[in-house]
Amino acid sequence: MEEHIFERFARERGITVKEMREIISARIERGWNDPDPEKQAQWRKTPCAGEIPTPDEWLKYVVGRLKEEGKEDLLRLYPNL
Repeated sequence: MEEHIFERFARERGITVKEMREIISARIERGWNDPDPEKQAQWRKTPCAGEIPTPDEWLKYVVGRLKEEGKEDLLRLYPNL
């Protein structure tokens, strides 16, 4: 079974996956509510089913953008993405 990227990040930091997701969620929320309208607009490009993207929605968006921009070589360290 392959390790999910959030599992890897959590393991590398010595925290739980739940804690890792909470950290990512907090960062998404800060960006989503950033006082800089340009930063806010950038974050709001992330597709989401609810009011604000989940960590999984954010990850899917970022990976998709890297692939679209031909930068998938940046993902080689994380083969399960």
